[in-house]
Amino acid sequence: MNTTPSIFNQNITPYTSIGGRNSSDSEMCAVILNRPGIPHRAFFQELEKTGFDSVISVEPSSPNYNIEELSQRFPFVRFIIPEKEITTGEQINLAASEIDNRLFFVIGSDMKIIAGGTARRMAERLIATQEDAGVNSSAFKRLCTVPVIVNSNYEPIPTIVTPLTRHKKLWTGMMEPHNEGELSLYPFNGIGIYDHQRFTGIGGFDTAIKNTHWQLMDFGFRAYLWGEEISLSLHLKLLCEKEFPSADFSADKGYRQFYLKNLAPVFRNNYAHLPFSRFIPFLFKSNEDIFSAWEEFSKKRKWVTENKNRFKSDDVTVINRWNNIPAQTVTETEEKQEST
Repeated sequence: MNTTPSIFNQNITPYTSIGGRNSSDSEMCAVILNRPGIPHRAFFQELEKTGFDSVISVEPSSPNYNIEELSQRFPFVRFIIPEKEITTGEQINLAASEIDNRLFFVIGSDMKIIAGGTARRMAERLIATQEDAGVNSSAFKRLCTVPVIVNSNYEPIPTIVTPLTRHKKLWTGMMEPHNEGELSLYPFNGIGIYDHQRFTGIGGFDTAIKNTHWQLMDFGFRAYLWGEEISLSLHLKLLCEKEFPSADFSADKGYRQFYLKNLAPVFRNNYAHLPFSRFIPFLFKSNEDIFSAWEEFSKKRKWVTENKNRFKSDDVTVINRWNNIPAQTVTETEEKQEST
């Protein structure tokens, strides 16, 4: 029986589920984000060799191949077909709602696991890290473990995300992975091993945010604001021979939603609130009429109030966690948005 906490975002797109085992005793499930033109058979065979006996494959809304045939050939794979095309975060939410495993490894179908060992070994290593810190200890707060990703020349790709500020503007930078346990603001392209309970506990990805970049930013900031961490394991390495799609950094509705939930709240006396004084600056920068802007502001103010005790810090404290990173190691992205 699925025991997903009630806080987990339930606005999941209707979908069809085909095949797959009803349950698995393994600690970790693989979640596959499918890319166009990637053969399924060879990819699933690789996962099988790696020891995954539970796989969720999130398909396009209109697959042009025989899912039933694939399901018979790979009985350990459950194929999920959403009713419509959905964002990366929505795909991960959908898969997380289908599993009961302690961990789940989100990987693109254009990637290959080249270091980390078997599925059992990867899970054992992460669980041992948690148990070393103490099962109930606040020392272990890793919501997501991100891997090293290399290109076809086996060169590390800059996938460690860092927040940057200058003149009250916020944007992100990308670094190559270097040190075990170094922090990333969010899992690059959603790729990583997630703690299922922690993921559902913070509500997963916000399905109301349709811009994938701001959806990832919202997820990462919320994780750190609520006391979680996203960090690197040098033991995990993925090969990706294709280029990643470019991100959309425009200050659209997704950015406004991210801003109101993560940058605008004020944290004092161990709880957060979104003060009315934030509305006028938001109105002038929103490019919306006053009624639409107030409706959006009010919804997010209510959300902050409902979750006020989940906040452990403010956005400045989160950003300051990356203060000691040498500037020459960071490649800046293009977006620059207002910070508090």
